[in-house]
Amino acid sequence: MADQLNPKTKMGKRTQEALQNEKWDFVILQEMSNGPITSKASFLENAEKLCEKIRENGAKPVFYATWAYQRGGKKLETFGMDYDEMYQKLYEAYHLAADRNHTLIADVGKKFYELSDKVNLYADDGCHPNEKSSQIAAEIIAEVLMN
Repeated sequence: MADQLNPKTKMGKRTQEALQNEKWDFVILQEMSNGPITSKASFLENAEKLCEKIRENGAKPVFYATWAYQRGGKKLETFGMDYDEMYQKLYEAYHLAADRNHTLIADVGKKFYELSDKVNLYADDGCHPNEKSSQIAAEIIAEVLMN
């Protein structure tokens, strides 16, 4: 999220211009996969700043809570924690950010956790969603926005 706040980077400049010059109903916020765990203080600080900027333009921020790496996968193994622990830490960080900033949350990570033993949710890298789970994520976001 820090890149989104930095007007000196290409991404930050585009984000800042979009937030200032365009009208939005909602703005979805997602941190890099393990950012809410490995850089929790930075994540929470940048989330607050982005929520403020989003609200300045009359939009509502929505956190897109992501998922733990695939259970038993190499990516999770190299990260140094088990599936349940990564899920719990992501859940806590995203919910803390949402609570602190009084925002909506599309908790895709929770749905992945509930389905992890029943459905293959991951692309071959064990980190990104496959087509089926991308559809699940989109449905959760749409449900949150429509309510």
